[in-house]
Amino acid sequence: MKAKYNIYLVILILITSCNSNHVPKPRGYFRIDTPEKEYRDLAADYPFSFQYPVYAEIRKYQAHGNEKEDVSNWFNLDFPDFKAQLYITYKPVEQNLRQLIEDSHSFVYKHVGMADAINQTEYKDDQSSVSGVLFDIKGNTASSIQFYLTDSTSSFLRGALYFDCEPNKDSLAPLISFLREDIEYLMETFTWK
Repeated sequence: MKAKYNIYLVILILITSCNSNHVPKPRGYFRIDTPEKEYRDLAADYPFSFQYPVYAEIRKYQAHGNEKEDVSNWFNLDFPDFKAQLYITYKPVEQNLRQLIEDSHSFVYKHVGMADAINQTEYKDDQSSVSGVLFDIKGNTASSIQFYLTDSTSSFLRGALYFDCEPNKDSLAPLISFLREDIEYLMETFTWK
């Protein structure tokens, strides 16, 4: 009798368990651990200075020989743990400030086809003679953050953040937010020499 009861119980469980609809779980992403914020001074001999994260490495720009301008003050801030680079370019202002600013806006708006939104935040520090704009490019774009800084008379610096992966706004969002804080700090500590 007990064996019959157990068989009926197993059949009942199998019949009722087959009627439920299976719902797949949404695709997940790996958790990204970020280090504590800590900064150091730019030690190289550039016409500017700022503080950058200790988890970033400076890599000098490798000239290809076909550049028509001085690239001696160009470099990358590499974030090897995040597979990201912040490309930094410096140009002297020689009655071409308007063109340099327009070029920066042009580089940003090349992403408009893939961008969900492009937000601008103006930055100005009268004490250090630094002004500029920080661009947040939302969506699955090649570059998520770009900025420029200038003293409006003799110097212009531009930066653009890129990742070494296919853009995915959902999986990169925590890193973009984390690195945006570092870029803001770079801008806040930026001075011309």
